[in-house]
Amino acid sequence: MTIGVLGGGQLGRMLALAGIPMGFDFRFLDPSADACAGEVGSLMIGSYTDEKLLRQFAEGVDIITYEFENVPVHSVKIVEKLCTVHPSSAVLHSVQDRLQEKLLCATLGIPTAKYAQVDTPDQLPAALQKIGFPSILKTRRLGYDGKGQIALDSAEDNRDAEGMCSKNLCILEQRVPFTRELSIIATRASDGAIVSYPLVENFHHECILRVSRAPASADSSLAEQAISIATTLLQHMDYVGTMTIEFFEYQHQLLLNEIAPRVHNSGHWTIEGAETSQFENHLRAISGLPLGATTARCNSAMINILGSYPDLAVMTKLEGAHVHFYGKEPRPKRKLGHITICNTDRQTVETTLEKAELMMPPAI
Repeated sequence: MTIGVLGGGQLGRMLALAGIPMGFDFRFLDPSADACAGEVGSLMIGSYTDEKLLRQFAEGVDIITYEFENVPVHSVKIVEKLCTVHPSSAVLHSVQDRLQEKLLCATLGIPTAKYAQVDTPDQLPAALQKIGFPSILKTRRLGYDGKGQIALDSAEDNRDAEGMCSKNLCILEQRVPFTRELSIIATRASDGAIVSYPLVENFHHECILRVSRAPASADSSLAEQAISIATTLLQHMDYVGTMTIEFFEYQHQLLLNEIAPRVHNSGHWTIEGAETSQFENHLRAISGLPLGATTARCNSAMINILGSYPDLAVMTKLEGAHVHFYGKEPRPKRKLGHITICNTDRQTVETTLEKAELMMPPAI
């Protein structure tokens, strides 16, 4: 079976690394000639809007999926006419626009931070009056790792915000004084079966995920909230594949922050730390195979490698460390790899994580 993947970054690469032992072949489409997934599958280079290329890409593949959510919906609809696509273009449409995502949550009774629609600079004052400070202005489309966002602490910050509103449709969100950031990863098969991984605690710096810990220390009520929200979304969307939901924990309640219709950085720990990785379960779901167990094998911590590569010989000396390099050229703050630390003893994981953080080169 050949699986087509729209996007050739590290998530596509890890999908292939999970699927090759299962006998799957992979074809990637990416605008970049040096897309790192090209090392583990055939790579077609070109624009996601090139209809002729999209049709060539779809020829001879059995299933198509994507590794990031900013693929144009129109492009997915083109290949959807030629091949089965999971998750569907309808799912992508629902989560690609941050306002549509919030409206979907409101329809399903899923709590989020307060928000306001901002289509033009003229609408910003009324939105700020409704949401107040501190708040954060985001473009409704595109943007990740802090791109397309402006934090607003007072009216003095409005000039940059007005500039962003003049060029983009935006959404203004309340900046919630949350206790911590959590995420859940869940997978739904075409027959409706759903499995979910333990809650993960995430630490961001400069809007980029730096460390994930799994399973997160949390009581059963938070886990139940997360599973209920994930199940509601997966069933409502008739979703097939792996989905990630990011939350803020606020006053012992989960507020949905973002939905990612794909495998996710906060789930990299599952490669070594769970019975079945998020990547394998995504492939199982989209290919019609039974889903695998999501039980955590141990306590895990994942640290991203940003900007420049650490010394491999040094990192592999760390107890329980598993090093993953993505084969990408170093660039400031670019995700070049990750290290997962696994141990049955949580304190040992924390101690080793501290050592790894001290040895990590600067993100630049």
